[in-house]
Amino acid sequence: MTASLSLPDESDHRRPGSQLPGGAHLDSTAHLMNRIGTQLASQLSLVSLDGRRRPGPPALVLVAHGSRDPRALAAIRTLLDRVRELRPGLPVHLGHIELNEPLLTDTLAALDAREVPDAVLVPLLLGRGYHVKQDIPEMAAAARVHTRVAAPLGPHPLLVETLYERLVEAGWRTRMSEAERRASGVVLAAAGSRDPQSAVDTRRTAQLLAERLGVPVLPAYASAAAPDVPTALRAMAARGRRRVAVAAYFTAPGRFATQSAEAAPWLASAPLGAHPAMARLILHRYDQTVATPAAVVKPARIPA
Repeated sequence: MTASLSLPDESDHRRPGSQLPGGAHLDSTAHLMNRIGTQLASQLSLVSLDGRRRPGPPALVLVAHGSRDPRALAAIRTLLDRVRELRPGLPVHLGHIELNEPLLTDTLAALDAREVPDAVLVPLLLGRGYHVKQDIPEMAAAARVHTRVAAPLGPHPLLVETLYERLVEAGWRTRMSEAERRASGVVLAAAGSRDPQSAVDTRRTAQLLAERLGVPVLPAYASAAAPDVPTALRAMAARGRRRVAVAAYFTAPGRFATQSAEAAPWLASAPLGAHPAMARLILHRYDQTVATPAAVVKPARIPA
């Protein structure tokens, strides 16, 4: 069997160390050889002693919504690379519900049932809603390989930690006086959905973030639900909260994230993006689904 190994770029490793002839660092070379060994071991683990290929693990198909903003696709591809780095040997694919290629239907159609026994679809979505309950199960049911759909990413403590760190990156102070704390607050800006369970999930994330920050956090929505971000900001001001940050509860840059940031009277954090905790959460949802006995997933009939 011929194993295809992807080698990391030498420029990715900037730690100091002794140099070999030609300028390569000893520590970089050791890291490179370790990566090669890990990937080779993962390839060999799929071959039995009689030379026949063992069934591999279920493929992970990350399901993104899709966006016309090119920054969104770049962020999601970086996130996919982080997932692959955390789990060498795991087949990882990307599919979009709309707007971007590859579309999820095309990704699933390209999976070879002889190579991939089944696939776990992990929605890059932050709560329950129409896409999670209807669109993705319908596309999964039409696939040639056996598929299971994982739960959406949120709510989860890893999302809250990502939101917290994005706020700190934007300038949120981790230490405040009591007077500063009484004057501060956060509006959690989310996409919004007509499904009431989506709002339940967003409110739970807002509650967890409030506990993490020690200040009130109000959820707000860019579309399809109330309140919108300006209304939530006015509600905070009416409570005497003059230092209000907008936390971007979006998986990637796009129109909604930009509009929400423009409404911020003080700080606005970046979207969740390719934060390392996001990659860990994706693999957590994948592992949860793999560990759950397989069941036939039927799309739920709910209003659009």
